[in-house]
Amino acid sequence: MRQKRAKAYKKLMHLYHLSFGFREPYQVLVDSGMCSTSTSLKLDMIKQFSSVLQGTVKPMVTQCCIVELYKLGRGEQAAVDLAKSFERRKCNHREAILGDDCIASVVGDSNKHRYIIATQSQPLRSRLRNVPGTPIVHLNRTVMVLEPPSDATLESKRIAEEKALLPPTLDAKQPQKTEEPKKKRKGPKAPNPLSVKKKKVRETQGPPEQGQKRKHMEEDEGQTVADNSTKPKRKRRKKQHATQTDGDD
Repeated sequence: MRQKRAKAYKKLMHLYHLSFGFREPYQVLVDSGMCSTSTSLKLDMIKQFSSVLQGTVKPMVTQCCIVELYKLGRGEQAAVDLAKSFERRKCNHREAILGDDCIASVVGDSNKHRYIIATQSQPLRSRLRNVPGTPIVHLNRTVMVLEPPSDATLESKRIAEEKALLPPTLDAKQPQKTEEPKKKRKGPKAPNPLSVKKKKVRETQGPPEQGQKRKHMEEDEGQTVADNSTKPKRKRRKKQHATQTDGDD
């Protein structure tokens, strides 16, 4: 392979790696036409895949494609043996259908399993170009070619890049409201609560304290003394009467 073509293929696989999550070993889904053409040209298919895709590969085939090779006749026995050496991909078709329809159903609308399709069918290649993120490989005479990305692939890549550049608040359906920071209130600061003397709370219920009881007793004693001082003094008449009787004698 020429250096310029190898560099272009490496750049293309890097695009699929970043935008669509392709990883090694690459899963290459091979159809019956590719197996038949490669055996007739006596090509080492796995070596060609590794050279074009710039990495290790894991070739796969569906049961419908193997049945299609059986129907082609005895001349395709080498292609049948080659297809049987690949890993079998379950297509969940009870009755065998056409290979193109089988591969199209396995890929689906989004190619979520990240298959690389190796096919010689022109109608199938046209159908798969509408599926974003689907690399297509085919043989041009004796040269294996990796097709450039389709318009659907480039459009999907552009949309993904635009979403990545958007801020998270604009990307969401209902942007979250940002709370405004509270303004600091200017003015004299309150005193330190540790330096303020605590107020004594007078208990309304329960027995009075010892100091309060003593104070009440002193107030009661002072009131009794004041009452006694206000009473008029009695004259001692008996003693004066006794002194008069002594003088008469």
